Amino acid sequence: MTRTTRSLALTVIAAAIAAAGATTLRANTAQEHVAKPSRPALTVSAENPKHADLPLGFTAHGTVAAWQESSIGAEVAGLRLAAVHAQVGDTVRRGQVLASFADETTRAELAQLVAGVAEAKASADEAAANAQRALALSRSGALSDQQITQFLTAEETARARLQAQKAAADAQRWRLTRTTVVAPDDGIISSRTATVGAVMSAGQELFRMIRGGRLEWRAELTAAELARLQPGTRAVIFAADGQRVEGRVRTVAPTVDERTRTGLAYVDLPAAASLKAGMFAQGEFELGRSPALTVPLQAIVIRDGFSSVFGVESNAQVSERRVRTGRREGSRVEILDGIAADTAIVTRGAGFLSDGDLVSIAPQSPVAKLTQAR
Repeated sequence: MTRTTRSLALTVIAAAIAAAGATTLRANTAQEHVAKPSRPALTVSAENPKHADLPLGFTAHGTVAAWQESSIGAEVAGLRLAAVHAQVGDTVRRGQVLASFADETTRAELAQLVAGVAEAKASADEAAANAQRALALSRSGALSDQQITQFLTAEETARARLQAQKAAADAQRWRLTRTTVVAPDDGIISSRTATVGAVMSAGQELFRMIRGGRLEWRAELTAAELARLQPGTRAVIFAADGQRVEGRVRTVAPTVDERTRTGLAYVDLPAAASLKAGMFAQGEFELGRSPALTVPLQAIVIRDGFSSVFGVESNAQVSERRVRTGRREGSRVEILDGIAADTAIVTRGAGFLSDGDLVSIAPQSPVAKLTQAR
């Protein structure tokens, strides 16, 4: 055998040995994969969808505002504000003093007018007595008709002057009563512009008050939504702190804005510390209830902008199923389509799963019998 022939034979033998070893390795690896059991990716809770009655309605946005506001101002001019007795946020009662003006000048003017009334009354009494004497002498001819007429005219003039003085005194008394500013109704002070020492003009606003402390939610709605509402319809408003405040529709606006094509629904609100006038709030109008197929909120997984749930198959694998959601109440969400009522879905741990994962069902889960059957 030549040297070349011997090298070729050795090469063939080495290749055969390597191929046999690779075949044996693949066989052993395959056996290991067959022998190694599949392990669940996660232990989850699962249950079937449930039927429940959910509210019918729609969502709206609007502004919380005062039911009515009162502008409280100065009724007299030229007086100095001496004291302010109410601040923003104070709850006041009808007739409560909110501010007071310096009244020294007003009292002095009233005293002067009262003295003028007394003087006018004395003059009127004198003129009346002179007129009576003139009438008594009219038959004797001691006085001419012209003189008698003068006495009678003087009496009427004196009476008129007395009435004028009395009216001036009454006006000054009214002015004196207006040196104290009082609340026209029960309510809450929402703003204050009164400043001690300022000389106010007539009609200048000092306070603004929310009458009765009543608030309302002015929801902006389309014409179609307005047509579905009636006075007394229940509404739930969500405050900034998450609190749910229940109100009732008081009235619906008779017109719709020509530019925005929306109208207002006025919802009376109870006294709630979490709601303030001027707040923008979201709310829901409830028009009744209807049956729906629901699942827990935690069973819904949002991926790529779509809602999905994971159904549990008979082989303990999960399959991702895209669903369309509807109404929501509490921790449950309505499923409009995508699953049947008898579909077992993952309710806890769904966010960690992928399509095709193997899972084990927690013993306390309502559908744990699926794993027990296997």
